[in-house]
Amino acid sequence: MEIAVVGGGAAGLLASMLLARAGHEVVVLEGDRLAPAPDVESAAASAFRPAAPQIVQPHIVMARCRELLRQRMPDVYDGLLAAGVAEAPLATQMPVSLSDRAARPGDERFTMLMSRRSTVDWVLLRAVLAEPRVLLRGGVRVTGLVASPGQPPHVTGVRTDHGDVGADLVIDATGRRSPIDRWLHQIEADATATWRAECGVAYFSRHYRLRPAVRLPGPPMMRVVAGLDEFTVGIWPADNGAMQLAVAPLAADRRFRTLKDPDVFTAVLRTVPVYAAWLDVLDPITGVFPMAGLHNTLRRLVSGGAPVVTGLHAIGDAVCTTNPTLGRGLSLAISGAADLCDTIATYGEDWTAQALALDALVAHHVAPFYEDQAAIDHARLTALRHAIFDTPAPDPPPAAIGKVTYAQLRAAASLDPAAFRAFWKIMGMICPPAEVYTDPQVIARTQEVLNHHGAEPPITQPTRQRLLAALAS
Repeated sequence: MEIAVVGGGAAGLLASMLLARAGHEVVVLEGDRLAPAPDVESAAASAFRPAAPQIVQPHIVMARCRELLRQRMPDVYDGLLAAGVAEAPLATQMPVSLSDRAARPGDERFTMLMSRRSTVDWVLLRAVLAEPRVLLRGGVRVTGLVASPGQPPHVTGVRTDHGDVGADLVIDATGRRSPIDRWLHQIEADATATWRAECGVAYFSRHYRLRPAVRLPGPPMMRVVAGLDEFTVGIWPADNGAMQLAVAPLAADRRFRTLKDPDVFTAVLRTVPVYAAWLDVLDPITGVFPMAGLHNTLRRLVSGGAPVVTGLHAIGDAVCTTNPTLGRGLSLAISGAADLCDTIATYGEDWTAQALALDALVAHHVAPFYEDQAAIDHARLTALRHAIFDTPAPDPPPAAIGKVTYAQLRAAASLDPAAFRAFWKIMGMICPPAEVYTDPQVIARTQEVLNHHGAEPPITQPTRQRLLAALAS
């Protein structure tokens, strides 16, 4: 087939490689100019794009993404390691409160990769440019779809500011601001089925580099994210000695708008001893990057049991976006690209069967993580609003029979090795979250730990007075 992929981000590049290696001719259309930087540090320095502010925010390659890379693109995986991306086995994520740190069979499946997103994109772009069946066209803006009328319409290409591009199949990989519904309206197709759930937070992040030959305050590959009473804060290891720190307050909390100032950002981090200790061994290498306007979204191209269009699929953030704190974006991107490739191989040019089969895979591989994130964010936002704006207190967790919550499992994971591994099944996207929450052994162990020990060990956090002083600094 001749396939047009709209969007040259991670999802589009992953899909184009998989499709080309399956024998298809692929053209990637990207509005920005696409030229690889000479090295990873140059790529990081030029990574910020207003249309894709998430590129410079903290990222992590979770276990599911790593697994698919090793299975489907071993050469790309090797390229990531050669570029300085670091493997982080499960043991690197064990908190000091976990007394039983012995390895278990299967732990190797939980390994993740620590990297800046710019390094991942740099490796992907270089790999795509080496693919003989992929034509990369940067500086081309797609303005709509070319389609033949019908019920539903069938897409036969795209309209661009450089003329029409014909294709047997079009893939929307334009990201979280996808114009797909506008395009569908232009060809008189029904709108996609879309769900939205509040994320409610803003992100402020900065990149640092470890100073050489210093004593570190903690494991260098450990991701540490803490949900404090008035904001979330975290540190993410990355490639080539880089580290990423972020502060994520409520988007509606105007007190935190001063975080764009590097001195204020530093002052706020220093109110939390865990992160203050890391600042003592890090040197900043960027300014502060803000990101707002976030939502959890799910989009499906089948509505009421029928495709809204044929000849058009969507992957990556064009299908689902989730709160970036849990780092699910790259896993959803490569999972969607793999499902797309497998569906085309199975159904060929049976366009309706293609659409229905791919939607069924979205229901199985994507929707559960959207629903899980929506529930996690709802609980977190309720707690933050109560602490900051004195809104009604969150209801206590229901005494549900046959399941545990994310918060309960996370608390137990800091103390119990079985709960710890169950928690990282969800974090690594090894299986749908509900399979873990309803596992009888996980339920029993979580309840036993919480009944005996209570909540997870608290992290020292600032008083409101000290926080306000830091925000005013």
